[in-house]
Amino acid sequence: MSYQNLRIVFMGTPEFAVASLDALVQAGCQIVGVVTAPDKPAGRGLKLQQSAVKQYAESKGLTVLQPVKLKDPAFAADLQQLKADLQIVVAFRMLPEVIWNMPALGTINVHGSLLPQYRGAAPINWAVINGEKETGVTTFKLKHEIDTGNILQQASMPIGEDETAGEIHDRMKELGAQLLVNTVKALASGELTEQDQAVVAANESLVLQHAPKIFTETCVIHWEKPATEIHNQIRGLSPYPGAFTHLNDKTLKIYRSRKEIASTGKAVGVPESDGKTYLRYTCADGYIYVLDLQLEGKKRMVVEDFLRGYRFS
Repeated sequence: MSYQNLRIVFMGTPEFAVASLDALVQAGCQIVGVVTAPDKPAGRGLKLQQSAVKQYAESKGLTVLQPVKLKDPAFAADLQQLKADLQIVVAFRMLPEVIWNMPALGTINVHGSLLPQYRGAAPINWAVINGEKETGVTTFKLKHEIDTGNILQQASMPIGEDETAGEIHDRMKELGAQLLVNTVKALASGELTEQDQAVVAANESLVLQHAPKIFTETCVIHWEKPATEIHNQIRGLSPYPGAFTHLNDKTLKIYRSRKEIASTGKAVGVPESDGKTYLRYTCADGYIYVLDLQLEGKKRMVVEDFLRGYRFS
């Protein structure tokens, strides 16, 4: 079967998913429906805000479904009417089996890691926090347990020493979009060989890393840790939700940093500055220089701009 003859339903919400949907459209895929989150009130006026995926879908004249509850029988009936051969999920909610098992070719997901590593809600963040030198994207078939379905295809990409999660996100969405198109083409032509994740993990003797949801405690900087570990935490949580510490009893978010390994002989967590060019904190084996920051109640700025208007008490 030609991939262009496949009836595809796409499911996604944020801007990350738009790249994949656009790649499918540009490749000539037949998108018979798009499922995304309901419009939500946002801003001071609480005006209803459409998801990035809905905005794109409507600009292309695609049919849009916005179920409040994915287990709603009415939604399942509407989905059934679209007669999809294949469903694709990119950055969407967890689907009930009655939904993901509906199409003849099943439902495939694009995940931001080289599975079986970094299953979970925040794979990009945790790969950076853990100091990985490489990550990638995986297309896989959905099944009961989250992120455990059979691997279809993968593509890897390097992680720069100072690269943030946000920068990797922006590169990864393009890599994932291309991989998705390749997967759809290979699936349609019958060229794909599925790989069981448990078999992959056993054959490669992998110690599995996980990627759970990020909580506030994950964002707290503990200055008694080594500089490399803190630097990785900062870039792994940038730009959102942001690693933080305190400066004169106010919360200070740090979005970009530079590490210096040195024997300081000083107490950890103490801020130092020349008032003009640098702000740094002592840690277990050196310093963390703050390059990009946001003090509580202020806007985000580079350190030189911050120091021009800040007086240390």
